[in-house]
Amino acid sequence: MSALEVRDPRLHDVVADEPLRRVATGFRFLEGPVWHPRERSLVFSDIPAARMSRLSAAGELSVFRDPSHMANGNAYDRQGRLLTCEHATSRLVRQEADGSVVTLADRYQGKELNSPNDVVVARDGTIYFTDPGYGRAAPYGVPRSRELPFCGVYRLGARGLELLTDDVEGPNGLCLSLDERHLFVADTERMHIRRFALTGSGVTGGEVWARTTGAGPGEPDGLKVDSAGNLFSCGPGGIHVFDPAGVALGVIRVPEVTANFTWGDDDLCSLYICASTTLHRFRTRVSGVRAF
Repeated sequence: MSALEVRDPRLHDVVADEPLRRVATGFRFLEGPVWHPRERSLVFSDIPAARMSRLSAAGELSVFRDPSHMANGNAYDRQGRLLTCEHATSRLVRQEADGSVVTLADRYQGKELNSPNDVVVARDGTIYFTDPGYGRAAPYGVPRSRELPFCGVYRLGARGLELLTDDVEGPNGLCLSLDERHLFVADTERMHIRRFALTGSGVTGGEVWARTTGAGPGEPDGLKVDSAGNLFSCGPGGIHVFDPAGVALGVIRVPEVTANFTWGDDDLCSLYICASTTLHRFRTRVSGVRAF
């Protein structure tokens, strides 16, 4: 049975009309999938289990990092180093080539970050990440009070750590536009996606670009754009697909709450979907964007 809810016939130009394929199950709550194009493997997080796993191109599962400090979002930089958001430690970390892990950010103006959630890296190496409070409560974090009075979206680059905006109630998933002139941010609490224009000194704009509407559990979470500029977002009932102008094309229906996804396999046309206890695979007609 097809997994598609079609709202605009152009959806068929973007994704395949086929069932979801279950890859692996038995997890607690999956997040942060990233595809390594040279090693041909997928790394993803199980937040409550405080463990990260690796799926090989041959379909073999192995433990990648244990403990993971309740890791959530992951991204590769342009050198192929893995960046990870840790809920339990309130850190953004990077794994070096020798396997060691270094802290990139854990404080803003002397106060602990809330709980870095998702991260993306621009072509010039600039890092963007969200910092909601979800990792300071059970079951997706360690219960503790917050030191910062706001939830922020940050940039880490040549100017150090910069707060881009604190005007997002529940900053969660984020992604860059294809030309990297805009930053999209999912506001889970307000059920919409914001678009900010990036400038040398910060951001401007921040208008509501799209809303995820429809039946089923779920809210805006993981965000990514494909190689044609279509934006995919988690939302009610699965993964919502928007064209580059923000027009809703439809939904890839997923039977569990969907938190994040990424493109993988050699053609980058396999969408690997982290849906609560299960990792799914779904084919698209338009490829994703290579990490490095």
